[in-house]
Amino acid sequence: MPKQKTHSGSKKRFKVTGSGKIMRGQAGMRHNFERKSSELTRRLTGEVEVAKSDVKRIKKLLGR
Repeated sequence: MPKQKTHSGSKKRFKVTGSGKIMRGQAGMRHNFERKSSELTRRLTGEVEVAKSDVKRIKKLLGR
């Protein structure tokens, strides 16, 4: 059977930690910073863990 290809959009958006958790960036950090408070932009930086219900689907896209 042929190998599963990694979804190229997913590999840019998700990262797997050493313990196997899948991390993602937070939404709302692409544009419109002028109207967002500095407090909000600081809170949105960094990464958060993917929801448990989405993990199986994302792992399949990442070829894991």
